[in-house]
Amino acid sequence: VQLQASGGGLVQPGGSLRLSCAASKNIFNINRMGWYRQAPGRQRELVADISAGGSINYADSIKGRFTISRDSAKNTVYLQMNSLKPEDTALYYCKAVYFRVDYWGQGTQVTVSS
Repeated sequence: VQLQASGGGLVQPGGSLRLSCAASKNIFNINRMGWYRQAPGRQRELVADISAGGSINYADSIKGRFTISRDSAKNTVYLQMNSLKPEDTALYYCKAVYFRVDYWGQGTQVTVSS
């Protein structure tokens, strides 16, 4: 599975960004897809993911601010990020689990700063 992530950038606190992750396979054949992030000096952590059946996990730190969604026609998963905070600054990675194997896309940088 190849994953192409996009949508990062520099945004002021309180702003919004939408990340996209396009998969090379039908996303309904992928067990789970989602987003992780890694800030400098910290471990990579789950932000949000969605299963083929539609079940969603969110990290507590982003609940109510971020929304994960998908477009099956485009084989793409999105992460809408609202009310961004400086602590959301990180390299965001797309991940897919396919036949119990983890696939990672390249990271996309999100920087929240005034």
